[in-house]
Amino acid sequence: MTRLVLWTVCMTAALAVASPAPMQACAVCFGDPNSAMAIGASWGVLLLVGVTAAVLSALAGFFLYLVRRSRMALGQSADLSRSSQASGSM
Repeated sequence: MTRLVLWTVCMTAALAVASPAPMQACAVCFGDPNSAMAIGASWGVLLLVGVTAAVLSALAGFFLYLVRRSRMALGQSADLSRSSQASGSM
């Protein structure tokens, strides 16, 4: 298995060195940081972080909703500001 990996790495490096056209990075990695592609990539990253934060917040809110509903079903106060140990319910 290691011979196959070594052979693949060597062949990839040999093809990269022997390629007739010089390899260049895209405008995001190499070039103008104010290009449209770089700005679009930055907005894409911000959008993905925002979507992740929204999903995690919705999940946390759902679990808080379940805690509140279970406390109401047990006849306890739905106040989440006090812990269950401080109120003596354990």
